[in-house]
Amino acid sequence: MRIMLDTNAYSAFKRGDERMIRILSQADEILLPTPVIGELRSGFRSRNREAENIGELHSFLSSPRVRVHPLGEETAIFYAEVFSALRTAGKPIPVNDVWIAAAVMESGSVLVSRDAHFDAVAGIVKW
Repeated sequence: MRIMLDTNAYSAFKRGDERMIRILSQADEILLPTPVIGELRSGFRSRNREAENIGELHSFLSSPRVRVHPLGEETAIFYAEVFSALRTAGKPIPVNDVWIAAAVMESGSVLVSRDAHFDAVAGIVKW
């Protein structure tokens, strides 16, 4: 199973959340989209453990099951689809989360997130 982590899922995993540990242990492939890396790095800057957090992230990314999912032209096409559908439905979500949803659609992965607003995005499976 291929999963894509939202920022809050990675954070829960790092805090030792048993559900997240179980989900990650069952995954064959774990994707982190570029916006999640950005959100994590910006969060690290506002804490007094920036170097330690970056080291932990690099260690996580060095696992053979983990890779960064970059955003490209195909992702942008999915972004336009998701953004337009949410705007039409009157259910906007944060822009980074639109990019994350688009990356999930592009990669065919299952989204792991604690954010309920992803439920408004048609075409993605959320765990």
